[in-house]
Amino acid sequence: MLVSESLVISVSAKSVKIAQHTAPTPQKINPERQQAYERVKQLFQEAQQLREKATAEFWQQAIQKYDEALQISRKLGDRALKQTTLYVIGSAYSERQEHQKALIYFQQALKISQELKKPLEQARSLWSIATSYAYLWEKQKALEYYNQALSIFQSQKATDLVAITFLTIGQVYADLGETTKALDAYKQTLAIQVAQNDTKAQATTLSMLGAIYFDLGEKQKALDSLNQALDIYRQANDIAGQADILTHLSTMYVSSGDYLKARELLKQSLAIRQKASQTDLFSQAITFMSLGGTYLAEGNYQQALDYYNQARSLSQKLAKPDLEANVLAQMQHVYYWLGDFNQALATLQTAQKLHQSLNNRSGEASILKTIAEVYQSKGDYQAALNNYNQALEIQQQIQDLPQAAITLGNIANLYRLLGDYKVSIDTYNQVMKIFEQIGNRNQIAQTFTNIGLTYTTAKDYDNALKYYQQALSLWQKQGRMDGEILTLIGIVKAYDALKDYSQALAAANDALSLAQEKNNTFYEATALGYKAMAYQGLGDYQQALALAQQAQAQAQKHGSNQAQANALYSLGDAYKYLKQHQKAIDAYQQELALRQKIGDRNGQAHTLYRIAASERDRNNLEAARTQIEAAIAILENIRTKVTSQDLRTSYFASIQRYYEFYIDLLMQLHKQQPSQGYDALALQANERARARTLLELLTEANADIRQGVDPQLLEAERNLQQQLDALEKRRLKLFTGDYTESQAQSLEKETEVLLEKYRQLQAKIRTTSPRYAALTQPQPLSLKQIQQQVLDEDTLLLEYALGEERSYLWAVSKNSITSYELPKRAEIAAAVQKFRNILISPIAKAKPDKAAKALSDLILAPVAQKLGQQRLLIVADEALQYIPFAALNTPSANNSNYEPLAVNHEIITLPSASTVAVLRQEITGRKPAPKALAVIADPIFSANDERIKGKTLSQEKSNQNLDLQQLSRSARESSIAFERLPFTRQEADTILSLVPENERKQAFDFAANRAVATDAQLSQYRMIHFATHGILNSQNPELSGVVLSLFDETGNPQNGFLRLHDIFNLKLPAELVVLSACETGLGEDVKGEGLIGLTRGFMYAGSPRVLVSLWSVDDEATSELMKKFYSKMLQKSLKPAAALRAAQVEMWRDPKYNSPYLWAAFTLQGEWR
Repeated sequence: MLVSESLVISVSAKSVKIAQHTAPTPQKINPERQQAYERVKQLFQEAQQLREKATAEFWQQAIQKYDEALQISRKLGDRALKQTTLYVIGSAYSERQEHQKALIYFQQALKISQELKKPLEQARSLWSIATSYAYLWEKQKALEYYNQALSIFQSQKATDLVAITFLTIGQVYADLGETTKALDAYKQTLAIQVAQNDTKAQATTLSMLGAIYFDLGEKQKALDSLNQALDIYRQANDIAGQADILTHLSTMYVSSGDYLKARELLKQSLAIRQKASQTDLFSQAITFMSLGGTYLAEGNYQQALDYYNQARSLSQKLAKPDLEANVLAQMQHVYYWLGDFNQALATLQTAQKLHQSLNNRSGEASILKTIAEVYQSKGDYQAALNNYNQALEIQQQIQDLPQAAITLGNIANLYRLLGDYKVSIDTYNQVMKIFEQIGNRNQIAQTFTNIGLTYTTAKDYDNALKYYQQALSLWQKQGRMDGEILTLIGIVKAYDALKDYSQALAAANDALSLAQEKNNTFYEATALGYKAMAYQGLGDYQQALALAQQAQAQAQKHGSNQAQANALYSLGDAYKYLKQHQKAIDAYQQELALRQKIGDRNGQAHTLYRIAASERDRNNLEAARTQIEAAIAILENIRTKVTSQDLRTSYFASIQRYYEFYIDLLMQLHKQQPSQGYDALALQANERARARTLLELLTEANADIRQGVDPQLLEAERNLQQQLDALEKRRLKLFTGDYTESQAQSLEKETEVLLEKYRQLQAKIRTTSPRYAALTQPQPLSLKQIQQQVLDEDTLLLEYALGEERSYLWAVSKNSITSYELPKRAEIAAAVQKFRNILISPIAKAKPDKAAKALSDLILAPVAQKLGQQRLLIVADEALQYIPFAALNTPSANNSNYEPLAVNHEIITLPSASTVAVLRQEITGRKPAPKALAVIADPIFSANDERIKGKTLSQEKSNQNLDLQQLSRSARESSIAFERLPFTRQEADTILSLVPENERKQAFDFAANRAVATDAQLSQYRMIHFATHGILNSQNPELSGVVLSLFDETGNPQNGFLRLHDIFNLKLPAELVVLSACETGLGEDVKGEGLIGLTRGFMYAGSPRVLVSLWSVDDEATSELMKKFYSKMLQKSLKPAAALRAAQVEMWRDPKYNSPYLWAAFTLQGEWR
């Protein structure tokens, strides 16, 4: 609640009127001066008339009139007239919501009134300054100036203005969430007005009291206050006042679902307005809008539309575009609830144009935010994000801090829905800072609740509870029942997920008690539903059903579609737990219809999922399949509209359970009907659930999507890249000196914000790219397509899908498919962990035999008979991505000794089988590069490197080095020590010796730098070899990369870090990229995408195959492996997969290197041909 506009207008108008009528016109002055004073009076009148026309053009003309009056006052040397004119100009800017400019004029007026010793004019200026600060959300300053004004009004016995000032002070306290102080201020106002017998003013204050009681959930006190106000207006025969109160009362009845009573009151309001004046079209339009709102809330959309159209027609007759825009903003809700999103958007866009014509930036921002909400409901999250950001930009420009914070909160929630929980929480933290700056405790509590919800969605329940408890404490202090109930419901969800059902029940009971105490049927229905959930957890299904039925009854009583949908969800779950499947499905179907009605796309998908689960539970698998496919179709539609690859990835990760259910369902159907091809459909579903963003990235790579894009966007992209570099330099400066944890955290937050801007800009480039628009979404391959386009006679695909209850493996050859049921993911993950722990141990004597056999028994033994000596394509899942299959034990009944799988098989790892097909399309018709090999090795990492001669690195130069900063960052995040790798030089020399001098390029020492790595000349080589350190940043994969020389020949620092986003921008059509560095095959493990790291960057740049490592490798052993690998490729003409296998087997057979730690880390990803 901002300072009441009616009060501002009342006090300002009164002050302006007094100022205008009391503008000093001295007696006995010469005609010339008399004429000047008359001109000022005329200018004031003309300006006021122009302001009343309420358009930007006329308002600007009014300002010009006032400016002329101001110039005259200066020429006359009349300080009193100048003070009056300054005050009037400030009021004009305040009326246009330009409060910063208004402040300038009010402060000038204040200074003159102080000099002239005019206390009332001084107090009015102080009051107006306070009001400007209140609108600018500088609430403490507003209170300071209001109190100064109050003191003067009291000393001057201006009692009516004392009362008004108490009222505005109360509103500021209400905005700050200081409810007790707000009520106290209102009561002081009322006491003065009663003492003065100022009944009209009493009515205004009672109306304000009613509003605050209503916000606090004190419905009866609110009604009492409003009815007292209504009686006063009736006694005074104040038609407008009666009508306003009747409208306020109707709002309260709408909130409680009593639409008939609400309409009755509104029709009374309309009747008395029309009786008083048939020409008061403005008030009639407002009442028509309110009537439309009651029908909208009731779900009678045609009636709502009729009233909105009447209101719009009146606004057009009145030539009030601002009113028409407000009508349209309400009208769009009708189209929204009818599911006609396009019409809703068209209506909002018309409203936006009207606000633009008035230069009403606040109104335009509000409409943009609503447009974003429609797109969000429509499932077009990218368009929603774009519009939220446009609204935010305007709100920041006009310094509307609270609305900017609310919009940021909407953005944070959108990130939550998209599964990007880290960015969501970071954005909520920005929201928190703004509301803490403003001092709005209610919004601080709401933000705590929202962060709790994000942690709940991310399954971090302990953190969720921590934030919910902070929110709960604040809500209780503020006396906000609604916030307290919603936070308690969040607590119920968290405890339910933790299986602490007694605590969940206690929180549900607290929420229910509050709702019943306040007689709020919506919250009562909600709390009953969650109490039912707690009883389900406790195993008391009959009690859960009884509570769910009560919830449904209360929801029907309230009438809200949302409340009824939620209650039906609880009812369906209650029947589901009682195994009354048909009744559960009936409830879910009713819920689905309501979710469709309100346009809740994600909710529809979730309800379809619940129906599918119920159909499966009663063994109606085909019906379950129909429902889950409908759910996935909705989610796929949402996903493809997101142009930000990062957000598309995170969203896809958040909906993986739908695919997991679908795959499991198809495999259960296969078990029942093994000849019907359900296993092939399950494999195709698994391909749909794997590495989709990578497929799209690779398709996009060939399109050169930056062609045809606005050059300003490309310049902005370059600018952001430079900002990222500059930020890294600042980080280095911080970390090379003394710093606090808060400084480090602040810099991390800034990095996150900049990275998010970079991601959004990339999304915008895609959105506006003609070439991107022309791209068709690549479709994952079917079984037949995999067999035809990917496999050959000597190759076997092993594709895994890990699940909660059971996992699956498909073995696909050129002519057959066989599927296997494997243990659940937890069992496989535990075996993987044991195996990997032994593998990555640098202790040479560590033997993987038992762990390798245990894991092989789980994931390979079932398919042992199919393996033969074929090449194996491995599409791993989750934990399986972290282990080299080459080091697994060969599953054989006749051999109890450890024998690595690599002994009999070439092994290639893939994000998905479909990836190979896209890679092959990318290189079809591409001519091989003319030269053989480029090796970038043995860079300079340290200022103390012996290769830097006669140079002492200054602290200043050190602080300029982006890459040294990356060292400190990687030291913290990856525990990698950036020391020289002495064997890489020997490795590089040996490799280069295998290639004729005219077909090779070497870049050692200082030359192993970023400039060489990004030089277009590198595209002339078929193989690119990096022998250096790698950095893995799981928190921000974009900051992963390869470390090159950090110093030049003179010892000056240089940018030597090749980050992932740099790699994406390379043109590198090499046949093979080798990253002979630590953990280059790892990355952020994202459900549905796999490991997001350097591999996909080099594939995007043009290389169809990349050799990477899965752990920090031994320098000497890696050197030995690489010599053997290249020797077999270049001297024996083996293909990379075969060469890697031969090199690894040879290392295993050498007693010096037979520990898998020394040879098994490297895996080949991508194309093997």
